[in-house]
Amino acid sequence: MSRRETIELGVTLAILAAAAVCHFAPAGHVVTFVVAAVALAALARVVGTATDQLGSRLGSGGAGVVQSALGNLPELFIAIFALRQGLTGVVQAALVGSILANSVLVLGLAFIVGGLRNGPQRFDSSRARMISTLTLLAAATMALPSLAHSFHTPAEAHGHALSLICAGVLLAVFLLTLPSFLAGAVGEQHEPARWTVLTTAAVLAGAGTGAAFASDWFVSALTPAIQTLHMSEDFAGLVVVAIAGNAVENVVGVQLAARNRPDFAISVIVNSSLQIALALTPVLVFISLFFGTHLTLVFPTLLALVLVISAVLGALVVNDGESTWQEGVVLVGFYVVIAASFWWGT
Repeated sequence: MSRRETIELGVTLAILAAAAVCHFAPAGHVVTFVVAAVALAALARVVGTATDQLGSRLGSGGAGVVQSALGNLPELFIAIFALRQGLTGVVQAALVGSILANSVLVLGLAFIVGGLRNGPQRFDSSRARMISTLTLLAAATMALPSLAHSFHTPAEAHGHALSLICAGVLLAVFLLTLPSFLAGAVGEQHEPARWTVLTTAAVLAGAGTGAAFASDWFVSALTPAIQTLHMSEDFAGLVVVAIAGNAVENVVGVQLAARNRPDFAISVIVNSSLQIALALTPVLVFISLFFGTHLTLVFPTLLALVLVISAVLGALVVNDGESTWQEGVVLVGFYVVIAASFWWGT
């Protein structure tokens, strides 16, 4: 482990400790909220560094899947703690916001940074196309209960049952397609790994544990911070919680694009959207049964539309296998407009 990586770990531990102090001491809900979010971002950077070592062993395809799964752990922890507090609307908005953030915001930032630093970047369009198409189909499945509700179909009265059916289908598709993603791109050439497998596993386990604590502190301060900052719950879930929960992809995807590793960057970013739709969402729907909150896929209409639009945009921009900074600017601008439309709620 290099000196820079050692310093990075030390700084992350210091920020995590500061978040703990803010949580257990009367530091104010907004301060705790912000510091916990910074801790999640710092942990994301550590996870990104550790996962980068996996690229030389698994290839961009397999490492991208593992990276996305680890990157979604904070989102899972945040959602579970939020469900325990009955914040179902925030969780719904956060799930849509996570797909939106990865398919639009993070992808756009990666295009901007990678394009400005390295010029137009090319990546495996066939693989990216497959993942983005699956994400679009999964997003359509997630939005179906909302459409049934909005158009007052006979299924409107059975939103919970329809949500469970959709969640079961999504989870089955995830399990069936997972082996093909793990087997992908194993033979690619990468820089030799500097960390041992044991070191990598230990860092990832420690970062995951820290993310669980930071997520708990983040959610504990969420509702008071929303009230203090006068933001809507929809905005908090769609933007704030989604970005904080996906801090790993936010950091790692842009880092990889800057290092001129577009295949790995696109794999991490689009895989995250896919795993949120196929795995995280249905798991949370079933977990909510134990909390008595009954998380459903009946989203507010605007959230459902944003979900489908973001998946369509993600599929379109990766279709040609080339990224430019101009595409990134348009994507980020569109994300800002969507975020602004939810500041006042739906």
